[in-house]
Amino acid sequence: MKKDTLEYRMMQERNRQKLADSKLLCGSLHGKFPVVMDGGKTTIFISDISKEAETREKYKTIMNNRIMFTGSKPK
Repeated sequence: MKKDTLEYRMMQERNRQKLADSKLLCGSLHGKFPVVMDGGKTTIFISDISKEAETREKYKTIMNNRIMFTGSKPK
């Protein structure tokens, strides 16, 4: 008997089997490392732990440019 009923087609497991693993991990924090900044107000997740210092420096630069253009700290 062929399983071609509406219930079978709507099953999430059957649809998940058709998707690639890379698409299932989109937006996932699996395999990412947290970088906590601003005393815990901001958390950025990166895939390579060796780039933590670079990420912190980029964040500082972006925040300083925002303060310079707007005249105040962003909320």
